[in-house]
Amino acid sequence: MFTTRPTLQGTFGMVSSTHWLASQSAMAVLEDGGNAYDAAVAAGFVLHVVEPHLNGPAGEVPIILAQAGGDVRVLCGQGVAPAGATVAHYRGLGLDLVPGTGPLAAAVPGAFDAWMLLLRDHGTKSLADVLKYAIGYAQDGHAPVERVGETVETVRDLFASEWTTSAAVYLPDGEPPRPGELFRNPALAATWRRLITEAARDSDAARDSETTWESGAARDSDATRDSDAGQGIEAGRGFEAPGLGTGPEYDSRVAEIEAARRIWREGFIAEALVRQAARPTLDTSGERHRGTLTAADLAAWSASYEAPATYDWRGWTLCKAGPWSQGPVFLQQLALLPPELPRYGSAAYVHLLVEGCKLAMADREAWYGDAATVPPAELLTDLLSEEYNAGRRTLIGEKASYELRPGSPGGRTPRLSGHARAVAAGEGVAVPPAAGAGEPTVAKYPTSPVPGEPDVSADGGTRGDTCHLDIVDRWGNMVSATPSGGWLQSNPVVPELGFPLGTRLQMAWLEEGLPNSLTPGRRPRTTLTPSLALRDGVPVMAFGTPGGDQQDQWQLHFFLAVALRAQVRGGPDLQGAIDAPNWHNDSFPGSFHPRGMRPGSVTVESRTDPGVVEELRRRGHDVQVGDDWSEGRLCAVARDPRTGVLSAAANPRGMQGYAVGR
Repeated sequence: MFTTRPTLQGTFGMVSSTHWLASQSAMAVLEDGGNAYDAAVAAGFVLHVVEPHLNGPAGEVPIILAQAGGDVRVLCGQGVAPAGATVAHYRGLGLDLVPGTGPLAAAVPGAFDAWMLLLRDHGTKSLADVLKYAIGYAQDGHAPVERVGETVETVRDLFASEWTTSAAVYLPDGEPPRPGELFRNPALAATWRRLITEAARDSDAARDSETTWESGAARDSDATRDSDAGQGIEAGRGFEAPGLGTGPEYDSRVAEIEAARRIWREGFIAEALVRQAARPTLDTSGERHRGTLTAADLAAWSASYEAPATYDWRGWTLCKAGPWSQGPVFLQQLALLPPELPRYGSAAYVHLLVEGCKLAMADREAWYGDAATVPPAELLTDLLSEEYNAGRRTLIGEKASYELRPGSPGGRTPRLSGHARAVAAGEGVAVPPAAGAGEPTVAKYPTSPVPGEPDVSADGGTRGDTCHLDIVDRWGNMVSATPSGGWLQSNPVVPELGFPLGTRLQMAWLEEGLPNSLTPGRRPRTTLTPSLALRDGVPVMAFGTPGGDQQDQWQLHFFLAVALRAQVRGGPDLQGAIDAPNWHNDSFPGSFHPRGMRPGSVTVESRTDPGVVEELRRRGHDVQVGDDWSEGRLCAVARDPRTGVLSAAANPRGMQGYAVGR
């Protein structure tokens, strides 16, 4: 089978990410003796530098990790709504939706603390070891990909007239970053250097005063401590496994990481973030607003571990984050599949997957969210039950559905937001056919026909989006992460820090009583959804993609391509599954401002068989044909537990994702 690149194979370590510099930085960590978790943290911070239009330190990241032969855990780096972020407050400002940009859309930043927790509990490297790659690219420069400059160009007027601190970083000498020329962010490099210096000083002071790491970690959530015990870690010490550090050096390393976490929550970084949130800022509402983030919000929150949501399918166990994310949509789509599937790639196959996705996404709108009154475990038991999905499966007919049809798991009555009901009835904002895929995050100034959506390319086909990385090391440790938020186009750059706040609160509804209502102390539902798969209880594959609402659509097609199609060189044909023509639909309310939808839609790549396109249209689908390579930015790594052979592949779309390994 022809593929754009080979499926890489080796035994030492494999990395796949959405940018080659992140992939190679992670590989450098593995070569230096680090494990998959060390490498992931280094890559995550490099992605902040080289894909600033797609993620940042004040954004968020869900991480799924599996130790060699051990349990799978989810590390939640999605921050909560601040204490002042109430529906009443936003309604009092005359808003019906949370703005797509600006400080009102900022949740408590989650990415930094999640990376630090991963490094503390599962890594072996020091803070300086993992940050040196990001510091180097920020201080000395890197040649940016075209999309960085194109994104900045879409917001040039906004930056120049309103978000002037962003102009100082991204419009040096009045021009956006250009491919082939070095682009620097010295303010960001200075932030990390200061963090390392202060963390070392504070950890030394703690040691001298005989303050132990346990006292510093006591503020962590019960969920973090409980899950640590489940991983075999006792107060962060004594966990002896291949690729994990132990001994006295480990204690000082951990103390320094804890000091860095405190500085983020309460030190110079927290102070700068709070100052920025209080500045009146022009957002997608067309007005200037102050945010609700306070010092108390930052000090009170930390990342935490939890058990994954899982579903067993034909010998595989698929692991996702819970219904505070859209992850269970992937599991529901599997549960909706009949025992016998149509031929892979046929019109009947695409129709089945698209119609199943519509049902799962309708359930997402009615049931998913951190503010739900139904306990997550109970909800997932009902949503993934054979009885429930057998009933839902009967709704898939020969023709395309144009309705939003949530179900009633456990006999409960579904409840959709007023906005979702309106757009489903054709009374709200439609997603334009040329919009393509991704997360509409760019502020347009002063006006835009579709607020919050950039025209990055000539046809408007590229939007702000996110990142992804997957890593497996020689010991079999595996990690999948989807960093996002804190985009350069989301909020003005914090001048003291070199990066902006995020905008994830735009995904919550300004209506009380919904599972995803804006609620202080609760996570806004996120589209970020990394994946990890097991065979016979052993972790064998990590995968994921950017793409907002499209993530679990593209991932399902990828996974089925791996599970159902031919093997090559004794392992899964990861690259072939990534390269296969893909598709998505917008037949449900979008997660991002202005929350539109396009009922009955299917967007396919032009490489799709014309006969399949014709048959889909005959079945009633509103088919849009996109570019040859326009659907998805998948990454994947795998490990064969029988042989120890590692595999990796990366997406050719966008011309920047790469896999490396040996």
